[in-house]
Parts: sequence; C-alpha cells; structure tokens
Amino acid sequence: MPGPVRHVEVVCTGNICRSPIGEVVLRAKLAEAGVDDVIVTSSGTGGWHAGDPMDPRAAAVLRNRGYDGSAHRAQEFRTSWLPDRDLILAMDETHLTTLRRKAGPQAPLHLYADQEVPDPYYGEDAGFEEVLDQIEKAADTWVETLKHH
Repeated sequence: MPGPVRHVEVVCTGNICRSPIGEVVLRAKLAEAGVDDVIVTSSGTGGWHAGDPMDPRAAAVLRNRGYDGSAHRAQEFRTSWLPDRDLILAMDETHLTTLRRKAGPQAPLHLYADQEVPDPYYGEDAGFEEVLDQIEKAADTWVETLKHH
C-alpha cells in the first residue's frame, strides 16, 4: 500500500451485519493502538438497508464485548468515494468481485480477513459471535499494517 492510509472502507452486502462490525472493531482497535490518523467507515454493495441501524444481533454482540455500534446507519458504497478511500476491505469474494466491477482493477481492494467472513444474517445468534471473533482477529492484523504506513 503506497503512502499513509487515511480512509478505510469496510464493505459487505447490506451494511447491517458484517461491515458495521468490521468498522466498529477496527476503529476501536486503531484507537487503542494510538493510531489516530485513520478514518474507518462502512457500506454495502446494495442499498436495501440504507439509513437503517445495524442488525440488533450484531449490535448486541458488539455491546457484549464493550464496543458501541449504536451510531451506525447503513449506506450503499459509491464509486464517487474511490478517490478518498485508501483501502477497501471486503467481507467475502462476492463483495470483491462486485467492487472490482464498480471500482476497476486499480482500486485498493482486499479481503478483511484471511478467509471469507460468513454472512450471519440468516443463521443463529452464535453466528454473530463467530463473525465477531474472526473480525477481531483480522482487525489486529490490519492495525499492525496501518501502524506502519
């Protein structure tokens, strides 16, 4: 990644489960590490939930671990944001494909975690816990990367 990363966008499908969890966790871990020059936002590849708060189950798992996702409101990813985004983190390969199609091959796209983060929306509450575990681990790796750029 060339130059200092200033704005990270976390993307999933509807911006109510995975990407808001990824945004809230990464922002908190960056603050904890003293990295104060990175903005973290999130969005979805679609706009079905635009303006909605995150899924209550996602908010609950965050709250149970000391994170605050109450301010989140879903929004759709916009290609007009590309010049202002230094790093775009997708939750799965489908998101990467969609974003590559929208953003082009030069966009700074990466998976958030070393494996796809599964969508917990249609599953049991335990799926949200597993997603949070995976995101917390991946966020630690991104904090180390962002500290040194």
